[in-house]
Amino acid sequence: MIDPAIDQAKQAAREKVWALLHDVGAALPPGAHGRIPNFVGADLAADRLASLNAWKNARVVKANPDPAQHPVRIQALQEGKLLYMAVPRLATPEPFYLLDPAATTEIKTVTTGDGASRHAPRVNLDQMRQVDLIVMGSVAVNRRGVRVGKGAGYSDIEVALLAEAGLIGPETVIVTTVHTAQVLDEALPETEHDFSVDVIITPAETIFCQPPRRPGGIVASHLTVDKVRAIPALTRFTE
Repeated sequence: MIDPAIDQAKQAAREKVWALLHDVGAALPPGAHGRIPNFVGADLAADRLASLNAWKNARVVKANPDPAQHPVRIQALQEGKLLYMAVPRLATPEPFYLLDPAATTEIKTVTTGDGASRHAPRVNLDQMRQVDLIVMGSVAVNRRGVRVGKGAGYSDIEVALLAEAGLIGPETVIVTTVHTAQVLDEALPETEHDFSVDVIITPAETIFCQPPRRPGGIVASHLTVDKVRAIPALTRFTE
């Protein structure tokens, strides 16, 4: 079980950042509460990410489906990278979409959640290639790379599934693109299943974080019965 105090501290960090984004007018559209915020300058953050050697060297990228990282997903396909996106709530036996730049000319469409559901095939873990770089959405992150998402827990499960399947390892780079207001100086709470990011990209700054923290895989004791029932890909790791 997860300590309720940790959940409360994470929610406090979310509320702080959602309010900050509102105050500085950085959320797109206004009112980021309850979600991974799209933010002013997301395209600039994507450009900054594309200048990193880790990005240039990556052939296979896994990215979240949120609007804030849409410019990143477009950039990946435009550069000929193979891209994986999670199926919403990981609700099918094949938990990821495969976006192959060689198989689409509608890059801006297929890199949206709706477009992927209509035009991209789903794949299971056994069909996936080794992932070189992961791009995450975040609500809050600190300069040590400790990240807080919107609270649903799917990002943690996605990374843990990839780790269990041997598709990521210590050499896999994990990046988040965020607005400056989402980067906090204070400590943020962590649990056993949380991972840290290696690099934080804002429209104006690149922050390298050390040391990296990676999950060994699925932490079964942190999963509810309902979560396991709802995510078919968890079955093989929790039986």
